[in-house]
Amino acid sequence: YGFYTGFDSDNSSGDFSEANHKVAEMLDLDPHQSNRTGKHNGESEIQENGIKRHRTSLPAPMFSRSDFSVWSILKKCIGLELSKITMPIVFNEPLSFLQRITEYMEHIYLINKACSHADPLERMQAVAAFAVSAVASQWERTGKPFNPLLGETYELTREDLGFRFISEQVSHHPPISAFYSEGLNKDFIFHGSIYPKLKFWGKSIEAEPRGTITLELLKHNEAYTWTNPTCCVHNVIIGKLWLEQYGTVEIVNHSTGDKCVLNFKPCGLFGKELHRVEGYIQDKNRKKLCVIYGKWTECLWCTDPTTYETYKKNEKRGGEQKKLKPSEDVIKSENDEADDMPEVQDTVQFIPGSKLLWRINCRPPNSSQMYNFTSFAVSLNELEKGMEAILAPTDCRLRPDIRNMENGNMDVASKEKERLEEKQRAARKERAKDEVEWHTRWFHQGTNPYTGTSDWLYSGGYFDRNFSDCPDIY
Repeated sequence: YGFYTGFDSDNSSGDFSEANHKVAEMLDLDPHQSNRTGKHNGESEIQENGIKRHRTSLPAPMFSRSDFSVWSILKKCIGLELSKITMPIVFNEPLSFLQRITEYMEHIYLINKACSHADPLERMQAVAAFAVSAVASQWERTGKPFNPLLGETYELTREDLGFRFISEQVSHHPPISAFYSEGLNKDFIFHGSIYPKLKFWGKSIEAEPRGTITLELLKHNEAYTWTNPTCCVHNVIIGKLWLEQYGTVEIVNHSTGDKCVLNFKPCGLFGKELHRVEGYIQDKNRKKLCVIYGKWTECLWCTDPTTYETYKKNEKRGGEQKKLKPSEDVIKSENDEADDMPEVQDTVQFIPGSKLLWRINCRPPNSSQMYNFTSFAVSLNELEKGMEAILAPTDCRLRPDIRNMENGNMDVASKEKERLEEKQRAARKERAKDEVEWHTRWFHQGTNPYTGTSDWLYSGGYFDRNFSDCPDIY
C-alpha cells in the first residue's frame, strides 16, 4: 500500500511517506463522510439516526517541524542499516503503522459497489478503484507513523461503514504487519501482510512493497490479489520532501482470469506524469475490455479502449506545441533542480464518455494543523468512554507515546517512546537467554490459497475477546 517502514531503532514497521504538494480544491465527498462529524472536543456522540459520530479534530494541533531536518539525522547514518536509525519523535504523526494500514478501509464503499455489481467487469473496475484509493490517504502526509511493537494490535469496528478490522505486528526482523477485515454482512473478506524493503539513494528513499493483498467477494465466489506500487520520498537532503508512487500493479481475478494492469507513472523530468495512473482491464484471452486513467491523488476514470486510442492519437497530433510549454502542467518551485518538488495543477484530462470510478475525499478544513489527516484518520486513535475495558491490552490506542503526542505532550511522548523501545529490547534479550520463541497471537504463517506464496493468515478468535494471554508490551 505504498507504506514506508520507519527508521526507528528496534523498529517493527512504519511509514515514512512524506509529501508537500499544494492542496487544490477537492470536489466530491465520500457518501459516508456525513457520518463522521462530531464534537470538536474529541468526544463521540450519537446522531438522530442512531449512527455514532466520530471526532472531527485532534486534541492538540501538530508540533512544528520547521526547525528539524531529516538530513541532519540521516547524514550520521550513511552506511548503516536504515531500520537501525532512530528518528526524533518530531518526524512522527500520532498513529501507529497498524492504524495507517486501516486507512485502506476509508473508501470501503468501493468494496460495497463491487459486491453489488452483477457484471464481472464492473466488479473489477470497483476493485481497481479501491486499490488506487488505498494509497490516496498518503498524499501530503508529512509525518511517519509510529513503528508497531512486536505483538501490538489494532482493531476497528465501524457499524456505519459495515466492517470490522484487526491487525497485528507479527514479526520484528523483518518488520511485518498482518491484517484481516470482514464485512459485517458477511459479503467480503480483505486481508494481507505488508513488509516494505527500504533503499536509501542519497537524495531519496525508496520503499519497494512486499506482501500480497487479497480481497474476497463472498457472494460472487471471487478472489482478487495485488501488490502495492513503490513509494519514493524525494529531497531528504535539502528542499521540501515530496512523495511519488510508481510501478506496475497487477490485480488478478482468480475466478474469471480477468486482470487489471495499472501503471503508476514516475514523475519524469518536467513532472508531467506526477501522480498519474494509467492501465487497462483484460479478460483471460488478453482482450482489452476497458482503459483506466487518472491520478492517485485525485480521481480515476474508465472508458472503452477505442475511445481512448482515438483520443490519444488526436492528442499526439497537437502535442508538439504542448511539449514546448510544460509550465501549463507544472509550476516549478523556486529551486529549479530536476529532483525538486513539482507543484502540479490538480486536473486530470477528461476523455468524453468516461465513467467516474472514484474521487478522493475532501479533507477537514483544519487538516493542515492535524498532520494532513483525512476525516477517517482523525477518528482512528479516538479512545471512547468504556473502550479500555473491551480492547486488547496490546491495542495501539493504549500506547502512551502515541497518546501523549496526540495530546501535544511531546517531551513525555519522546520519553515514553524510548522506554517502550528499551522494554522491547529487554524482552527480546530475555527470550534469547531462555531460548523462548515468540508466538504470534492472532495470525499464523501459511500459504495464500490463490497465489501459492507465503502469507500471514488470520487465525480467528480475536472478537471472542479472550485476551488473557496477550503480551505486556506497554
